[in-house]
Amino acid sequence: MERLSQRRTDPVTGERYHTTFRPAPTPEIQARLRQNPRDKEENIKKRMEAYYRNVKELQDFYEDAFYVNADQDPYAVFEFIESCIIKPIPCKKL
Repeated sequence: MERLSQRRTDPVTGERYHTTFRPAPTPEIQARLRQNPRDKEENIKKRMEAYYRNVKELQDFYEDAFYVNADQDPYAVFEFIESCIIKPIPCKKL
């Protein structure tokens, strides 16, 4: 929730910031930052509820899917995903 709800965009430059992890460098930029309506907490909650309503069905359909640990070096993440694409995910036939 924190990661999504605190994202901001500078309408002048298009640069993206985060109020905690990557704050705007000057008070002038901070004053003009805007939040995307999708990033408001009530909208995030709706998206998360939809996700949790549907995730079980997706997990059942893609029973051999893989988990990507994205909390590591970007090159390692890329290599892992690339290796999975070369060997596609099997799925149930409809």
